[in-house]
Amino acid sequence: MHDKTAKHLSTFHTLIYRATRGRIGRRLLDNNMLLLTTRGHATGKAHTVPLLYLEDGTSLVVIASWGGRPNHPHWYRNLLNTPEAEARLPDGSFRVIARTASDEERREWWPRIVATYAGYEAYQSRTDREIPVVFLERASNTQDK
Repeated sequence: MHDKTAKHLSTFHTLIYRATRGRIGRRLLDNNMLLLTTRGHATGKAHTVPLLYLEDGTSLVVIASWGGRPNHPHWYRNLLNTPEAEARLPDGSFRVIARTASDEERREWWPRIVATYAGYEAYQSRTDREIPVVFLERASNTQDK
């Protein structure tokens, strides 16, 4: 898929998710989806993307695959610069702090990720970069919106 097509689909998914409060768009490819809003690493503007997620206790786990492209997705680069972000689930939004999984955590999680969506294995085979696994941990003193 071309970058422009992916961007348009992402924008459409985000609009539908927001408009329906997640009733439409909360599931894709038999997986849960969230909206992640980051701050642009160059502009500081808010950017929102829909992402497949898994759960680890109170943390959400997302994958910076960008379809196996050679570069990390913008949202991941944004989190490297500013790890504070907002996650939106159908039942509300909350602040999160992002951290990239350690090598050990990634080894543990990667088989679960591929079992959830086999496409990630294909994405990893398309790129020389190691696809990051990211934990979104609920920020303390945060309230649902």
